[in-house]
Amino acid sequence: MLVSLRIKNIALIDHLEVSFTDGLNVLTGETGAGKSVVIGSIGIALGGRFDRTLLRDEAEDGLVEVLFTLKPQVRQRLLEAEILPEDLLTEDEILITRKLSKNRVVNRINGETVPLAQLRETAEVLINLHAQHEQTTLLKPARHMQILDASDAAVSEKKMQVQELYSKVQDIRRKLEALDQDPAERARRVDFLQFQVREIREANLRPGEDEELEEQFRKMSHAEDLMGICQEVASLTGDDTSSGCGSQISRAAKRLQDMVRYEPDAALPSQLSEVEALLSDFNQSLSAYMEEITYDPEELRRISDRLDLLNSLKAKYGRTPEEVLRAADDLEAELEMLTKADEEIERLRQEMKQEQAALEHAADELTMLRKTAAEPLAKQVTDALLDMNFSHVVFYADITQTAEITADGRDSVVFCLSTNQGEEPKPLHKVASGGELSRVMLALKATLSDAADTPTLVFDEIDVGISGVTAQKIGMLLKRLAKTRQILVITHLPQIAAVGDAAYRIDKQVVGEKTITSLTELDEEGRVQELARLLGGDRITDAILQSARELLASS
Repeated sequence: MLVSLRIKNIALIDHLEVSFTDGLNVLTGETGAGKSVVIGSIGIALGGRFDRTLLRDEAEDGLVEVLFTLKPQVRQRLLEAEILPEDLLTEDEILITRKLSKNRVVNRINGETVPLAQLRETAEVLINLHAQHEQTTLLKPARHMQILDASDAAVSEKKMQVQELYSKVQDIRRKLEALDQDPAERARRVDFLQFQVREIREANLRPGEDEELEEQFRKMSHAEDLMGICQEVASLTGDDTSSGCGSQISRAAKRLQDMVRYEPDAALPSQLSEVEALLSDFNQSLSAYMEEITYDPEELRRISDRLDLLNSLKAKYGRTPEEVLRAADDLEAELEMLTKADEEIERLRQEMKQEQAALEHAADELTMLRKTAAEPLAKQVTDALLDMNFSHVVFYADITQTAEITADGRDSVVFCLSTNQGEEPKPLHKVASGGELSRVMLALKATLSDAADTPTLVFDEIDVGISGVTAQKIGMLLKRLAKTRQILVITHLPQIAAVGDAAYRIDKQVVGEKTITSLTELDEEGRVQELARLLGGDRITDAILQSARELLASS
């Protein structure tokens, strides 16, 4: 269940926090007040687009945070699907946070940073969001297959098998096309591969060799300058000359020893002795470094040539010697395959035959499973539509086979509908009006949420094109659905607003020089006032208020 929502610096929202209840939560407000911003922010939290164009103040961070409580079965689904590790599910809550800061979006679940894909997978188990105008996707027959497949776990599982087999067949086909070419072209490819492998192998590369050579080249090419620096420093710090600070400090240390005769506990002699010892160690290190500095023109030329060869190979085959060596392995594998092309082609053809047969068998099984799943789906949708004030409904999924097998199998799925007695069912995109599409989508969402056991459903204006008795019927359907799951619905219809277990009003107002969107949970009198506004608009009379009270009491 969605327990709370927090939004910061998104569109017209400065800062908004709201808690929701279980059952049916109804959100209302004037057109343009920001209802879709609230629902859109939930969509951001679930993994939707989040960039700086959505921020109210681009100088500030944007934040969306949603808190869910978990039923035991939902927690178990997350664990079994291996979406989240158990250490992120130690509590019976999930806190999803998305923060946009310095053009970077940080995704967190229970305080741990997670990839966006993992966040989306988690959200899909917890909530289903019906975006505004989503019902228009029903006008696309391709969407019908997705809905049917999602309604049955066996269909979804078989479809994954078909997709895997289809991918294998396509991979084998690509390999065959690469091999089954003109013999002359194949011979040219073999010659070129042999040249590439020989070029790499004869170089005798070592991992990390480029970095070692670059360090040697840098040091040797600056040997003269380095030696000059070291010699000058040696003369300044050494004790070979009277002007070197080493000899000066040595004399000073000896002279300071006379102090002990007068000050037995004096610390200065030992301090200067430490300085003398440190300088002596430094000069020994400097001397050793100077002995390592060498300048050999022939060696420098050899290193330079070797680096040129390495860089040439890296430009062709990889960014590092390790990658170049791996490229050689891949080239040798291709070379071996081409030199044994006839054998490999025959092997691949046999493999193709087996995988193609397995794909066709799996596609046939998928067709049967779809036809089996289509019957209960059609019945549930039909029952739901009859509950939404249709006097006559014929709804079914028309499944036909296509000539070619794709990753989705060999089926075409089209939902057909008739809502008038004596009228033959026709494809949904040819017969459904806006109001009918809204009701069909609601029926499908209710059915799919049962199949997926989704704890929370969100509907953004599912009531488009609906009014009167039909609106009342839809309100009662939402009320029934809310007995087994949490529902959030944005509506303009009083018949739906009246049946909510909790009601919220979204307002847009000017505060100072800013226009902000706010969200308020309504008490009973607030609900009466809001229902009166939905019933009567700007002009609210005592009669309208009384009608609002009666509508609320009867719902």
